Amino acid sequence: MSADARPVGTDDEDAGDGVESNDVAVLRERVADLEARLADARAEGGDGGRKMTIVATKGTLDMAYPPLILASTAAAFGWDVVVFHTFWGLDILREGKSTNLRLSAVGNPNLPMPNALAALPGMDGVATRLMKRKIEENGTATVAELIDVSLESGVDLQACQMTMDLMGYEAEDLHDGVTTGVGAATALEHMADADVQLLI
Repeated sequence: MSADARPVGTDDEDAGDGVESNDVAVLRERVADLEARLADARAEGGDGGRKMTIVATKGTLDMAYPPLILASTAAAFGWDVVVFHTFWGLDILREGKSTNLRLSAVGNPNLPMPNALAALPGMDGVATRLMKRKIEENGTATVAELIDVSLESGVDLQACQMTMDLMGYEAEDLHDGVTTGVGAATALEHMADADVQLLI
């Protein structure tokens, strides 16, 4: 064997294996730490402690569904959900009004009627009755039922205090469990910390 030839498994190669083993050990420690932190986050807040804020501004029958469906679904996944109802969106939370929300026929491109016909007296009532019939035939939850589901799921349904004062509404006019006395500053605080913010 020549002086330059060295057998397999020399000190240099052993040292290289030692460096690789240390790197693998460090990576395993980091993976274990990340898995532990992820498990803690899930235990504390369901789906990673996510937050969602929805601002509901419209009070028609068709526009009452999106915020309530999104809110109750997110809450079912363990999200912290706030729905801030302001202006006409507050009608969704009014106990007497929420069961009698109407659908506007004018300016609705999805209704199979021209605006000239939709603008005739009584057409909003016709469109509302048709929608309610479709909701009933399909077994879709009513607005009141979705409000109950949302509250039971932990959704914080908030009523804008400024709108309540403007419209002359009282807390007794709203569904039980609705949060009152909330201003825009409180809503913005939750929005700033939310993962998802929606304006509906």
